[in-house]
Amino acid sequence: RVHGDASPFAILMDSSLASSLPVIDVAPLRDAAASPDAVASVAAQIRAACRVHGFFYISNHGIPAELISRLERISREFFTQPEEWKLQWPMSLGGKAWRGYFRTGGELTSGRPDWKEGLYLGSELGPEHPLVKSGTPLHGPNVFPDTPGLRETVLEYMAAGRRLGDAVMRGIAQSLELPPDYFERSCTADPLLLFRIFSYPTRPAPADSDVQWGVGEHSDYGLLTLLYQDSIGGLQVKTPGGWIEAPPIEGTLVCNIGDMLDRMTRGFYRSTPHRVRLNRSGHDRLSFPLFYDPGFEAHVKPIDGLPQCEDDWGARWDGASVHAFDGPYGDYVLAKVGKVFPELGDAVLS
Repeated sequence: RVHGDASPFAILMDSSLASSLPVIDVAPLRDAAASPDAVASVAAQIRAACRVHGFFYISNHGIPAELISRLERISREFFTQPEEWKLQWPMSLGGKAWRGYFRTGGELTSGRPDWKEGLYLGSELGPEHPLVKSGTPLHGPNVFPDTPGLRETVLEYMAAGRRLGDAVMRGIAQSLELPPDYFERSCTADPLLLFRIFSYPTRPAPADSDVQWGVGEHSDYGLLTLLYQDSIGGLQVKTPGGWIEAPPIEGTLVCNIGDMLDRMTRGFYRSTPHRVRLNRSGHDRLSFPLFYDPGFEAHVKPIDGLPQCEDDWGARWDGASVHAFDGPYGDYVLAKVGKVFPELGDAVLS
């Protein structure tokens, strides 16, 4: 049971789970007719994975292969265009909605540039949406480039990702011996969905650019990240035994838990640092992370009945405690994203 298992090192540390990421078939979580035993088996696998290092692959995720292939093809069409053309849709155009294109090296992790370019996207919200009318940051219309099919394909992918996120969160609830709808009732009835399309160029960074990684060491802010990565790879995960590779596995997505699930579980599940190697493959690399987060105005409270684990702030990549925070999730995420593009953050988020 959850309450009798306080140490992450006590679970399966002599198995392959400690040195590689497990693959979990989540089909029972997506099937309303699945047997209780099938759902319980998935929940137990999720619990074991979250207790060891907070990452796992998911198979039978329900996002059609054709949709993924289409998004990959259209994304490559966009990124192969000249930079000056892509800069017609900069993030400054998105304003408070925090949407648009950023050039290679334009995004920071811990103050150091990452060697990637990308598009920031999110739930498509019109001007009459209450959160848009009130000027709430991270909400609004997307800034879609004039790449044929991109808008429709992104929105279709995000809708499928939302359904998958709902299902996985039901499984995480059951892994903690909670009702399946616990998170929906507490903080995800209207989740903050943020989507990124990243391209990691194979060309080297300038020698004077202070670039060391495709993405530097970090943890994700919210509840859950669902990541598609193309065949090139480069993702690395920090485990109790050191850094391990998380290579692409055909037909799967990578799933990892974020700071808010760490907070809600009192450290019983940890948000795990990860990073991306510089791409030296000879081919540009694509990844599609979908961040499934608490609602912007949700107050993320610790779950009653879970053991209080040691606060690991001293060992975290940012030296910050996810447990000391108090307030709506929007305050937490704004403090984080503003450091990624500090000049833009000062201009549009303050």
